[in-house]
Amino acid sequence: MFKVFRSAGLAGFLVFLGFLAIHPAQGAEGDDDFLRARQAYAAGDNAAFEKYAARLSSAYPLYPYLAYWRLQKSANIANDDQVTDFLSAYPDTWLAERVRADWLKQLGRREMWPAYAAEYPRLVRPEVTHQCYAHRAQLAAGDRSRVKEAVALWFNGNDQPSACEPLFAQLFREEFINREDVWRRLRLALEAGNPNVALVVNTWLPLEERMNNLALDHATRAPAAYLQSADAQPENRAARELKLYAITQLAKLNSQQAEAALQRILGQLPEADQRYAWGQLATQAARRHEANALPWFVRAETWVISDLQREWWVRAALRAGEWASVASVIDSMTDPYRNLSVWRYWRARAHKSLGRATQAKQMFTTLARETNYYGQLAQEELDENVSPPAINVKTSGEEAEAITRMPGIQRAMALYGLGLRTEANNEWNWTTRAFDDRQLLAAAELARRAEWFDQAINTAEKTRDIHDFELRYLAPYRELASVAAAENKLDEAWVYGLMRQESRFINVARSRVGASGLMQIMPDTARWIANRLGIKRFNVDEMRSPATNIKFGTYYLKHVQDRLDGTPVLATAAYNAGPGRAQRWRSVTPMEAAVYIESIPFTETRDYVRKVMSNAMYYARRFGQPSVLLKDRLGVIPARTVPAPAPVPNEPAPSEGADS
Repeated sequence: MFKVFRSAGLAGFLVFLGFLAIHPAQGAEGDDDFLRARQAYAAGDNAAFEKYAARLSSAYPLYPYLAYWRLQKSANIANDDQVTDFLSAYPDTWLAERVRADWLKQLGRREMWPAYAAEYPRLVRPEVTHQCYAHRAQLAAGDRSRVKEAVALWFNGNDQPSACEPLFAQLFREEFINREDVWRRLRLALEAGNPNVALVVNTWLPLEERMNNLALDHATRAPAAYLQSADAQPENRAARELKLYAITQLAKLNSQQAEAALQRILGQLPEADQRYAWGQLATQAARRHEANALPWFVRAETWVISDLQREWWVRAALRAGEWASVASVIDSMTDPYRNLSVWRYWRARAHKSLGRATQAKQMFTTLARETNYYGQLAQEELDENVSPPAINVKTSGEEAEAITRMPGIQRAMALYGLGLRTEANNEWNWTTRAFDDRQLLAAAELARRAEWFDQAINTAEKTRDIHDFELRYLAPYRELASVAAAENKLDEAWVYGLMRQESRFINVARSRVGASGLMQIMPDTARWIANRLGIKRFNVDEMRSPATNIKFGTYYLKHVQDRLDGTPVLATAAYNAGPGRAQRWRSVTPMEAAVYIESIPFTETRDYVRKVMSNAMYYARRFGQPSVLLKDRLGVIPARTVPAPAPVPNEPAPSEGADS
């Protein structure tokens, strides 16, 4: 039942290998001139650009980039005829998408609404700016059929593009957005921690109703002092909203002080605002795993809080073992949230714990078909052994040849061979966006053979019905990792699960905060490890070496595991967010590790730990390790026997860490 490269597809397979021999192992003819032209374009040297561009023929795979740069550098994006010529010459390409996106912004700024309306449907990935212009074009044509979608753009706590301001103004004039909607967005901005956005939204209110800008700044910087000040007494809507905002700000710092402040003014607030305030306090307390969270959520009630707050109510209930609350709060979520795999799993667990075995089994059975962390856990609840599909489907040589002939794939591979990873990824993702499963697997195999490991994994993960888990869970650098894992007495599958999540095996990977290499080691952590290993004159550039990076990463992983009771889940959390945080998130009583993971306050770390532990299951099977259930691999988090460490500003971690 396996389909492999057959002799019937030998010719295609040879073409496949021949292409790989050029990209990226060797430079193609013209690459040097292309790179020089690119450099001249970036430097604004038109003469040099044209000199090197003239040396390249239209058969060169990256020739469209020369036309794209000509269009960009001469500001011809505003020349409608030249733009349409480019779009005709290079249809359905990533570059055409970018040109179309820029051109539409030009058309929108010029308010050329008929032209905009005609071209906009061809844009595959519109930005918010494009959406706002599109709604303005519809309104200009007298079309009000999609006004609800336009209004939905208003309800956002983040800054919106300037192109949206005229749209919002028109919706306000025509009373599709009213004064209450302004207050609602103002509250969204404050909830999102964007007081500057709130200041802008504030200007949409009549002058006599607006918040005092100085008071808003005071409530942001010193909420406790603001709440004590005489001018903070709730006398009108603006002052009341400021009071609620200050209480929320204070709750982020100290739950007890925030509760005391709320109790002082509780009688002055309408019931809905009282419940809103309790919900804000409860959410911040739940993030810190405080016992007050649950009773405060009860005072808020589900009808007044958001889905994000309901999530934290569920997490607090999980830590307290209150399964009835878990079930009822998940039931109160809106469909998009309730249907996420995470809440379907915990809803099923709640039903099982409450003795509703039949309902629980139905939920687990549906979820178990998914190839993710929750699908694995659901399979185990059904007493089924966790495993990927029995068949790793292999594509044929003919299918591989068809992929290599695609110009977009050829451009992507050429760009990758030149080290232009961003452009290469753009071309690859664009070309593969509508691939079926077999095409995705053929493309993933092409990337693997080119040692483009992250793209091989990313592409293989997109399949829907047929899969190749050998491609999803590649294991490059196996010899180095096996030795390092053995030296540190670590589970090799766990090491690979972590390394896959950290870098997808991009050896040159570098995070926005400076972590680098296969295991994403932070510079300060690398120096600390070098000192512990007795390495003299260490240079952080050595983290680019796969051998050194894996050696340092496994050493640190073992170090944090030993510090945290030998628990892999705690060590994984510590690797991402720092040992102090991982310790602080523990409880004074033993806890199911899946519950600990679910209640990690940082979204990035929570997702990271889930994926690392899930990855380890697939690698264990690939490496032929004895079968172990995921719930056994997760285990139980032992009770914390020492006081929780106090939060440390800028607490270091070897990888990026995350903000709550």
